[in-house]
Order: sequence, then structure tokens, then C-alpha cells
Amino acid sequence: MFREMRRKNQILSQEESIAILQKGTSGTLAVLGDDDYPYAVPLSYVYHDNKIYFHGAKTGHKIDAIQKHNKVSFCVIDQDDIISEEFTTYFKSVVAFGTARILEDDAEKRSAMEKLTARYSPDQAQEKRSEEINKQFSALGMIELTIEHMTGKQALELSKK
Repeated sequence: MFREMRRKNQILSQEESIAILQKGTSGTLAVLGDDDYPYAVPLSYVYHDNKIYFHGAKTGHKIDAIQKHNKVSFCVIDQDDIISEEFTTYFKSVVAFGTARILEDDAEKRSAMEKLTARYSPDQAQEKRSEEINKQFSALGMIELTIEHMTGKQALELSKK
């Protein structure tokens, strides 16, 4: 169902790929958009237990696309060092494929929002994060991406190290 990576000597382990998802703060979600054109949108996210959570408005291009076709991909770039003298970059990245769903259940939505606020505002007290969630709760949509397949890849030069 999913293609094998061609350059097997550049594959990152599942553990390394998960570490990149846990470390990252932004990624690009790709969906099947209007008139079947690809639509890729950068966004903040949190990874937890083989799922990626992100928020957004309750309406718009991203939501329409997910409602139409829930198969998506998500990419995070961990490293992208330009090595001018070698005419290349030393990179590490992860691409996850899966299904997205809009969280409708209030408890699921709140749990996902708690994960996001803890990820991006860890220095704020739980009480303060909860207040912010309560303020934004009715206006925000939360989406859960369940990962079905994931590959991580790094530059050949990094593989050799």
C-alpha cells in the first residue's frame, strides 16, 4: 500500500522518526484540496501516541478538504544545513501518512488542546493553560491525524557518520 523508500541507506529508525516529531514545532499538512489540487499548509502540532494533533478554525480550506477526503500526509523537517562547498544540504525529515478526523467530542477536543498548550506553553501553570483553553474552546477546531505509515530520511553524509 505504501511505497518502500528507495534509498534504504538513508532511512531513519522509527525511534529517530518519532524523536523528530516530538522535537518539532511546525510541520506541513498536505490534503486533497479544491478541484483535487494538492493543498499543503504549515501548522503547529503536537505528537502523542502515534497521533498528531493540530488546531485551526472550524471552517476553511483545510477542514473542507479533510471532510471530503480524510487521507493526508504530514512532513516535519528537523535539520536542513546548507553545505555550500558540497552543493548539498545535510537534512533530516519525517513524512507521516494517515487519516485525519475533526474532533467533535468535547472531552477528546479538550484533551488534544491540553496536549497542545502543554507543548507550546510548558512554562505556564496548568491553571493558566486551562483558562486559555476555556476562552478558545468554542471557537477552535481540533484535528487528530492517526499515523498509518511513517518514514524518516537523512542526508547520505549523515548516514555515514
